[in-house]
This record gives sequence, C-alpha cells and structure tokens, in this order.
Amino acid sequence: MILVGLTGSIGMGKSTTAKMFEAEGVPVYDADAAVHELYGPGGAAVEPVEAAFPGVTEDGAIHRGRLGERVLNDPEALRRLEAIVHPLVGAHRQAFFDRAQAAKAPIVVLDVPLLFETGGDNGVDAVVVVSAPEALQRERVLARPGMSAEKLDAILKRQLADADKRVRADFVIDTGQGLEHARAEVKAVLAALADPAWRSARPR
Repeated sequence: MILVGLTGSIGMGKSTTAKMFEAEGVPVYDADAAVHELYGPGGAAVEPVEAAFPGVTEDGAIHRGRLGERVLNDPEALRRLEAIVHPLVGAHRQAFFDRAQAAKAPIVVLDVPLLFETGGDNGVDAVVVVSAPEALQRERVLARPGMSAEKLDAILKRQLADADKRVRADFVIDTGQGLEHARAEVKAVLAALADPAWRSARPR
C-alpha cells in the first residue's frame, strides 16, 4: 500500500483536491475531520483539552473559536495542545490504516494540512502539494466568514511557505487553473503512482 501525503497551505484548494482523490476510489484520511470528531460531543479530546485550557468547552464539545484564541499567538500553549491531540489523532489514523489494509487498497491518501511542519512527510511514500497563486489564495481565504487579513497572516506564519512546499513535493497540483485541470492532475498523479517504474525510482 502506497501512502501519499496530501498537503497545502490554507486556501489552496486541498479539501477539494482530496475529494477528487476520493472520487477516483482512493481512501482519504482527513486529519482535520478527525480533529473535529475528537473535539465534538463525547470526543476523546474534550476532557483533556478542557483540563489544560479551562473554559474552552460548550455543550460537551470544544469551542474551536475559544480554543483558537488561547493558542493562536502562544507557541507554548500550542505545544501543550498538540501534545494532547496528536497522540489521539495518531490512534484514529491507525484505525483508518487497518481498515484500508483489510480492504487491500493499493493507494491511501493522508490529507494533513501541516504535513511538513510536523515531519509527517518522513512517514509517507510520496507528497502531493496543492498550490495556487498567492492572490487567489488570499481571495479565497478572506471570503470565509470571520476571516481577516490579520488572522490569515497569523496562520501563514505557522505554515511552511508555499514555494518551499512545492520544492519538497513529489507532485504539485495547481488549483488556480480550474477544477477540470486539477482533476486531470489528480488522475496523472495516480497513474504515476501505479507505474512500477516510479515505485522503483522513488527516493523515499
């Protein structure tokens, strides 16, 4: 089973690209969705996160806005949060792997926003970076409810620059040229990964 890390900075179209892989029959593990589940009512992260950051829960779930205010500009607080959440996400991801292996899936995609930043690229066979022109990225993100230029800049400071991600990628999917172009690139990536010549030549 080939493990593919799918990543990209905020607003680059990564979630849309992940759905394109799913449409091709590839199992996709969404790290953000896993965190939402862990943060939701009855989620495994609710009690330990509330204990570490009192007041961030509401109706039995973590209020992401309150939690974000506590950690966004506080590196130490962010490290404490990651120490709680990352092991829980790891267990959740392993269960996904087990299901994919049981189904004999040839390729699995791990949709991880901070793949490079967390060193996750070292644990996959190939990295796909989703990218788009900076102006389009900012336009997309600033159109989101509650988003501001200040918030966007704070988020980007936590992320490896898009240019650096592109250099380190095995494949780059450009979402700035429309959905059909991106869909064709997804199919090209899957074709390359299925080629025994690529498998034998890959540096990882």
